[in-house]
Amino acid sequence: MPFILVIEDDDAIQSFVEDVLNEGGFETAVARTGEEAVTLLKGGLVTYRGLVTDINLLGRFNGWEVARAAREVDPSFPVVYMSGVAADEWLVKGVPNSIMLQKPFAPAQLVTAVSNLVNGCLGLKAPDDAAR
Repeated sequence: MPFILVIEDDDAIQSFVEDVLNEGGFETAVARTGEEAVTLLKGGLVTYRGLVTDINLLGRFNGWEVARAAREVDPSFPVVYMSGVAADEWLVKGVPNSIMLQKPFAPAQLVTAVSNLVNGCLGLKAPDDAAR
């Protein structure tokens, strides 16, 4: 099963995302802060196949910065952003070939987004460097 790193500091949303991804056939690891996530990504102890991150996180790194750090490890690293308030910034601050899910979202939306990115089936090509 592909390992997906989930970064979310709200316990209820974290639990929801974990349950949805587990039921969708993914294994999850959880980080509560951006710093913890970057350490896990760059540590190389586990090979993560994707990242699901909130934008507003505890600590000094936000979700935009965590995604950029993931792309330093692997330029095509799958990234799904989740946000209730920062979705409108995705085109400017998001990494290319990522997906933004506006909270609240349906479980199927999350599983579909992660599956499409992990399996390389992304038909949506935004944001891109030209949009910045």
